[in-house]
Amino acid sequence: MRVPDSIVDVGNSGTTLYLALAIAALGKGCSVFSGDAQIRRRSADSLLTALRGLGATAFSTRGNGCAPLVVGGPWKGGRVSLECPTSQYLSALLIAAPLAPQGTVTEIDVPLLNERPYIEMTLSYLDRQGIPYEAALDRSWFRIPGGASYTVVDGPVAGDFSSAAFPACAAIISGGSVDLLGLDPEDTQGDKALFTMLAKMGCELQWTKSGGEHRLSLRRGIRFEGAEFDLNDTPDALPALAVSACYAHGETRLVNVANARIKETDRISTMKQELQKLGARIEERPDGLVIHGGPLSGGTVNGHEDHRVVMAMAIAALGASGPVEIEGTQAASVTYPGFLDLLEAEETL
Repeated sequence: MRVPDSIVDVGNSGTTLYLALAIAALGKGCSVFSGDAQIRRRSADSLLTALRGLGATAFSTRGNGCAPLVVGGPWKGGRVSLECPTSQYLSALLIAAPLAPQGTVTEIDVPLLNERPYIEMTLSYLDRQGIPYEAALDRSWFRIPGGASYTVVDGPVAGDFSSAAFPACAAIISGGSVDLLGLDPEDTQGDKALFTMLAKMGCELQWTKSGGEHRLSLRRGIRFEGAEFDLNDTPDALPALAVSACYAHGETRLVNVANARIKETDRISTMKQELQKLGARIEERPDGLVIHGGPLSGGTVNGHEDHRVVMAMAIAALGASGPVEIEGTQAASVTYPGFLDLLEAEETL
């Protein structure tokens, strides 16, 4: 692996950062990683500790686990413990470990694992590549031999359920319907579960297939009811679901999702703060939110430079009694360029 000539800037992408850190630990020299202001506030300390346990150089230049980060090889293998408040730490090691030198063995104990469906995604990729590994059924332990390699993948990539949540919830809030193309009902993405949650609240879902392409049709039901959802596996669903819950009858409880606090922002606190500006009746709990359905008013909110918060507040505006002004809308382009155009929102500078 060639060591970059300069600092690697991952922008706003935590996924890129964590995966790249593990890959850099396979090199013979050190690579330096940084990103935007949010990335420089997100700790990778647990992953850095594990990489050091595997023989790599891995440290934060500020000593707080946050970027700028310096990582380099060699990857010597061994047994490490890795707590995973985000699944991306474990995915990073699982993807990099097979590329360690022949004869190297990496064992990983996982005492804490949030967002487990995304580990199943990673393992399904290893399986398709024919990469050997051993794993406990509860995913608390892994053993991966080195000396493997990856082959080129040629084929379609399924649409992103996390992004599809926003046009889906926009249709629900506005009382209409939407057809979503490019999603795969057999995909292992964790946020696919959001659509099951919407069905539980009273939405009508139907999968069809035509010409080899799947279509998910979603329509708001006669009565849209609040419910309780465990979002530990799907923390990225919290912003869209919290906004949708404001337009549901009764109470909605989003629980067991303290991991939403370590995303681009503390999304539990941020969503409570911004929705209250629009008149929402919402309570913050250590591990989630309680939302009491009721009408939203207009007002000015802040996107906190978080793409999912920006998109959530944009769809909240669709049912509000007055106009909603969102500060910092440019953040939405991180994962969904053109989303505000899709809503025909008027963007101001």
